[in-house]
Amino acid sequence: MPLRPLALCWLLFACHCFALAAEAGAAASVQTVGAATFTEQREEDSAKGALFKVSGGGGVVYLFGTIHAGNASMYPLAPAISRALAGADELVLELDTRDDAAFQRAQVRYGHYSGDDTIRNHVSAATLKRLTTALRGHGIPLLHVDRLKPWLLANYLMGLELQRSGLVRAQGNEAFLLEQVKARGTAVTQLESADYQLALFDTLDQVGAEAYLCETLDQLADGRSMRRATATIAAWRSGDSAALDAVIAGEVEGSAPIAEFTRRMLLGKRNPEMAERIEHIMKPGKTAFVGVGLLHLLGADGLPRLLAQRGLSVQRVN
Repeated sequence: MPLRPLALCWLLFACHCFALAAEAGAAASVQTVGAATFTEQREEDSAKGALFKVSGGGGVVYLFGTIHAGNASMYPLAPAISRALAGADELVLELDTRDDAAFQRAQVRYGHYSGDDTIRNHVSAATLKRLTTALRGHGIPLLHVDRLKPWLLANYLMGLELQRSGLVRAQGNEAFLLEQVKARGTAVTQLESADYQLALFDTLDQVGAEAYLCETLDQLADGRSMRRATATIAAWRSGDSAALDAVIAGEVEGSAPIAEFTRRMLLGKRNPEMAERIEHIMKPGKTAFVGVGLLHLLGADGLPRLLAQRGLSVQRVN
């Protein structure tokens, strides 16, 4: 199985959501989003996850913020989310996680050094020592992974730490959503490709890639990475707006390498592109369920606001 790039990006590849249409009598308010507005309604039984309803031109998209790695305690999803998924004509994921072959090809293309080159030629002796120690903590000799680039090793180590804590990709939201629609024969498509996603990481130059690895090693060593992962899942599970806003602030504020890369590339570049693709998905008389990573929906430049600015109606409930 290919190594999936997780790091803090296990959450970053998608976004903040709120639950579906409100029950009769639920309180509603109108919140300004740029030049547009969207309606906020709350449903008592939507205790987990979150969902936006986006409509325009006769089409409907339910936009769900996913967690890419999880455990059994995250299920079942809120009834509103399950209803939206059951009524969808199409499931659209950020990335179709079933296609491991495509991910493996992209990983080799962008995340591996070519020929006889190894990470030993691209990071300092001090960083190499820290990396070797971190890998040894998982029983992995550096020799077995020394052809991987620093950013891929950073994400690999974070993935191992998540797995050690009981959070695995097989129980992430994407896997769950795919399993739910399989029996119904619902069409499944993706917004991006593995090739595109990994190419973004490969835009890091040698200095930037080493800094990304060093920051990840720091966060793994002092426990920050797992504390943030735990806080993010708790915020997602509760659907609390203030908690979710704190998640995005923690990931993109400041000048640290991971925050800067997240702000500039993982969100700043991709969110406008995703918004355009989501608008194109909307077809008269059709309903799509779109699952993208939680962070893509958070903040002033999140997908709900970008879609509202395009003149679409965006409702949130939770």
